[in-house]
Amino acid sequence: MTRRSPRGHHLLGSYGLPALAVLLFLVFSVALPDTFPTRDNVSSILSNQSVPALLALGATIPVATGKFDLSIGYGLGLAHVVVMHLLVTEGTPWPLACLAVVLGGALVGALNGVVVEFARIDSLIATLGTGSIMYALTGWLTDGGRIVPGPDGLPTAFTGLYDARFLGLPAPAFYVLAAVLALWVVLERLPLGRYLYVIGSNPRAAGMLGIPTRRYSVYAFAGSGLVVGLAGVLLAAQQQIGNPSVGLDYLLPAFVGALLGSTTIKPGRANAFGTLVAVAVLAVGLAGIGQLGARFWATPLFNGGTLLVAVGLAGYTARRRLRTRAAPDRNPPARPAGPSAGGADEDAPQPPAHP
Repeated sequence: MTRRSPRGHHLLGSYGLPALAVLLFLVFSVALPDTFPTRDNVSSILSNQSVPALLALGATIPVATGKFDLSIGYGLGLAHVVVMHLLVTEGTPWPLACLAVVLGGALVGALNGVVVEFARIDSLIATLGTGSIMYALTGWLTDGGRIVPGPDGLPTAFTGLYDARFLGLPAPAFYVLAAVLALWVVLERLPLGRYLYVIGSNPRAAGMLGIPTRRYSVYAFAGSGLVVGLAGVLLAAQQQIGNPSVGLDYLLPAFVGALLGSTTIKPGRANAFGTLVAVAVLAVGLAGIGQLGARFWATPLFNGGTLLVAVGLAGYTARRRLRTRAAPDRNPPARPAGPSAGGADEDAPQPPAHP
């Protein structure tokens, strides 16, 4: 009996989610022909999902190292409130305020990494604790209320970060695309990304190879914090008001996007384009059920159910990847002995000789 080729399974695992996104769009377009497949609706989806997409990309970086940053939702709330505080209360020029928040986000992320790696606290517990501290700082800064601009409003150039259009599409869509490309370069084309993948695959082996695992884990959390700072700036430009509790609404969709994204394009690995595809599936699905008249509880139900599916699929793809490594073909071609022998996955990032 001949064995079935794994090519079909590989294609389904790699590109099934993008196909699902297209299928969902077609289904909702047929069900809602007057409203869904319109330019205004597409523009609305791109604008509304820009902040969740950025936050999901931020969550993707620690996931690549096998860590989780639960503070990103709290960090988003703190970042956008600090932007509003600097603009409204302190009168800081908006470019300086935005730069301060982005750099501050990277610093907070690095502190998260230090707590996780040097205090040896599990990332879930550590970032939940630091996130609670961020939430307390947000409440202290706003005194539990909202930061509302004066009668003159916010600078037009600042609000234009969200309201502007380029090539007929919302500018935030291009911010997300730029972030995806930048993260793809870091993870797939730079040594830093290979280090992060090796650490996420086997931290002990990474340490034996001489990779400074603690340092690169801190880098991963710092990168996540930087992206969260960018998302906070964009959220402030979108809402134009400082709401101390708004960030928590974005936490679950961000992790759904990051975990579901690790099951596509490069199954078993957190990757930028996979996260983008996952966010697209969530965006199309939520927009469609919303226009069909779903009740208010449909959104958390959709996000929660999708998170369970994402975690299940992520675990399945990881196990399947291990089985593929452990079970080479019955009649493998002759290969010279070396580090890549023994059925290793050639697509997996190879550890550097001299980090």
